[in-house]
Amino acid sequence: MPSTVVGEFLGTMILLLLGNGVVANVLLTDTKGHGGGWIVITAGWAFAVMSGGMVAVALGAPGELNPAVSIANVVTGVYPLATGFAHVGAQMLGAMLGATLVWLHYLPHWTRTADQGLILACHCNAPAVRAPLPNLVAEVIGTAVLVIVAGAIGARGVLGATPATNVGSFLVGCLVWGIGLSLGGPTGYAINPARDLGPRIAHAVLPIAGKGGSDWGYAWIPVLGPIIGACAAASLWARLT
Repeated sequence: MPSTVVGEFLGTMILLLLGNGVVANVLLTDTKGHGGGWIVITAGWAFAVMSGGMVAVALGAPGELNPAVSIANVVTGVYPLATGFAHVGAQMLGAMLGATLVWLHYLPHWTRTADQGLILACHCNAPAVRAPLPNLVAEVIGTAVLVIVAGAIGARGVLGATPATNVGSFLVGCLVWGIGLSLGGPTGYAINPARDLGPRIAHAVLPIAGKGGSDWGYAWIPVLGPIIGACAAASLWARLT
């Protein structure tokens, strides 16, 4: 278990450093990437998933980087509850560290950014249209697509008789890019409780210049939605395969 915990911790740290890093590069004032737009953000997150996944797998972890996936693996009997708790804890701590490193990396730009909403968006999600039930459904659907297609990527029928496991992280990154482009519009596609909650906690506790509130009233949606979507999709996929 220790090697998998270290892998999930460092992999999630890389995921959030590069993922929230691209958001900060696009949204914060006076950065080189300011105004790059949604395509840049979704591409950056795809590369973040690929990079974090490779780091985790290289260290012997499964490369989940996502508490919803870890919980789904417990629900479907992939591994015991203790392992699931250890992975979730490592992912949350890694996410908080990654968000903290983004804050340090872009330190001069927080004071130059007047919009508190943009500062918050560099840490966690907010819906395009605030409607709790549709927002929750969007997170459920997006995470279910993530789990089902990620399962298909690792299936022998897709990869052939000799699975090319070395390209798994790259393909999952492409999957996340597709989810962002197609399904990310309503909520910003958290599809991962650590991706939202860890940085939201960091936003609340770090001395970020010019920040406002951390929008805790919305925080339950990008936590509960991915867990529901991942567990439902994993249970369905286990029955089909």
